[in-house]
Amino acid sequence: MASSCFKPFRLRKSKSKPLSIPSSSSRTQLNTDTDNMERKRFDSLESWSMILESENVETWEASKEDQEEWTADLSQLFIGNKFASGAHSRIYRGIYKQRAVAVKMVRIPSHNEETRAKLEQQFKSEVALLSRLYHPNIVQFIAACKKPPVYCIITEYMSQGTLRMYLNKKEPYSLSTETILRLALDISRGMEYLHSQGVIHRDLKSSNLLLNDEMRVKVADFGTSCLETQCREAKGNMGTYRWMAPEMIKEKPYTRKVDVYSFGIELWELTTALLPFQGMTPVQAAFAVAEKNERPPMPASCQPVLAHLIKRCWAANPNKRPDFSEIVSALEKYDECLKDGLPLTLHSGLVSKNAILDRLKGCVSMNSSIPVHA
Repeated sequence: MASSCFKPFRLRKSKSKPLSIPSSSSRTQLNTDTDNMERKRFDSLESWSMILESENVETWEASKEDQEEWTADLSQLFIGNKFASGAHSRIYRGIYKQRAVAVKMVRIPSHNEETRAKLEQQFKSEVALLSRLYHPNIVQFIAACKKPPVYCIITEYMSQGTLRMYLNKKEPYSLSTETILRLALDISRGMEYLHSQGVIHRDLKSSNLLLNDEMRVKVADFGTSCLETQCREAKGNMGTYRWMAPEMIKEKPYTRKVDVYSFGIELWELTTALLPFQGMTPVQAAFAVAEKNERPPMPASCQPVLAHLIKRCWAANPNKRPDFSEIVSALEKYDECLKDGLPLTLHSGLVSKNAILDRLKGCVSMNSSIPVHA
């Protein structure tokens, strides 16, 4: 299996050479040129086999003090072709211990201390969280390794790519209610479990949701995630503007409800198959949400119960957004109705207290002999 397509993973042995110290006037340009050169070299690799077939390579073995229970046995790792990329990372198909995997390779720059520290912290956070999570709707962590300039995280291979890729192939508004509910249930169940573990994802979006052979969704990419106890009072932008809650855009304190807002945008994506705030730049979308309280336009074809759920999820006030336990319960009820051939009616768990009182007042006021108390 590990033949011409998959190569054993090895890291090039670095060689120390004396370097002349640049003058202060040329230091900035040197850093820029070095960064561009590293990026071009990183991007030029169709697969890591070009590194692996080079001379003077050695298999890296972690020292005992560097060993973690999640440390990968690199002699069992075989790398294939690249299938996704980010600003500092590339994702490759691979084989690890005779299992199909995805291998996320992170390039750690040597000359940019700020970026280096940020990427190292993201790697540490992602591994720490992924290694303790186990759920059918959370991508399964397998192993990892850290040896600058390359860090890698090994997870199960999701053959059908991202949810965004899937939606890009669909005509607008073409997903059936059955498909919408199935995908939404997978996402919300994964997020319900994540929140039960005290974790806030902070970057829930369609490109961080992966599909397997059975077209089931799993939540992935925990590089910006955090434990709620550690980021309860955190401020700053974490995530992606098109899916980002207004309180986070405004850099105000936030809670796990930022993920519920993102899920509302995600559910809108499923009902439309469109990119949120299409026609706007990410910054324009953020300004529209935070300063004008705008949201993507609700399609007329959207099921009323789903439209109601979407609006509750992306409410400007985080306290008015439901928890994922409520969302899962409502979606399961809608799914049951659909399977039984019944019309989808508003789930009582998603009806606010005031709305229930208003309904009771309306019913009771028809009989003047019964007093009404709010």
